Amino acid sequence: MKHTKGRGRFIFFCLSPAIALFVIFLIIPTIDVFRMSLYKWGGYTDDKTFVGMQNFSKLFQSDKFYQAMQNSILLIVIVSIITFAFALLFASMLTREKLIGQNFYRVVFYIPNILSVVVISAIFSAIYDPNNGLLNAFLNLFQGAGSEPILWLGDQKIVIFSLAGAMIWQAIGYYMVMYMASMANIPESLYESADLEGASRTQQFFTITIPLIWTNIRTTLTFFIISTINMSFLFVTAMTGGGPDGATEVILNYMYKEAYTNSSYGYGMAIGVVVFLFSFALAAVLNAVTKREHLEF
Repeated sequence: MKHTKGRGRFIFFCLSPAIALFVIFLIIPTIDVFRMSLYKWGGYTDDKTFVGMQNFSKLFQSDKFYQAMQNSILLIVIVSIITFAFALLFASMLTREKLIGQNFYRVVFYIPNILSVVVISAIFSAIYDPNNGLLNAFLNLFQGAGSEPILWLGDQKIVIFSLAGAMIWQAIGYYMVMYMASMANIPESLYESADLEGASRTQQFFTITIPLIWTNIRTTLTFFIISTINMSFLFVTAMTGGGPDGATEVILNYMYKEAYTNSSYGYGMAIGVVVFLFSFALAAVLNAVTKREHLEF
């Protein structure tokens, strides 16, 4: 009995600092966001006015909110699908194929993940430059030097896709490493048996690899949602500022401007509540849809 109590105290003292930090820096601020969303407040004075649900009513009548939400959802879909596909493909190639310099490729793919968003934004802003950028220079090889330059960050129709390109480049290496770690644990004997049965590499990928790393895939799908919402704010701030004409305004960027630029802190917190509920609901739906029986080997 004494041993059990002593072990319980040890676990309690080990977990207490982490729990305290979690409550202080996550739980309490989250509750405060919900509380402040019910007030009209500029953020810099003590003059607060309780307005109930008026901030939410104003929010759902705002065209800017719907545009920002639409841009955020579009980025979530584009970035998640393309990053997921390429990360799986590269992870499979570097795990199963006998390539020369595999470790070199792993490092190269992972480098974008350790770079600052500001650095990546500067790199892609230079690539997208309409006059001296690498992308237009490459296209001119096929179109001719006198062709009209494409405004990758200035055309409302394509700027969101240009932004997505930078985000995908930054994220692929991280998820590739996660998938490689899971694939490395799959016994080679399963693939050898499939070879003997005449299964192609593509069939092996979808019938062996995908099912056996499905738990990891489900986890990363949630990461895709959260990271895309967070990273889109950083990339938009560094590359476009929400322009041109709101074409890249994402929900967190809109929240920041309302709360800290337009001195509508309560309204900004209402946007934060919607983002929180949207992220939580989308992650829950994805987990429910992708739930399947766990496979063991």
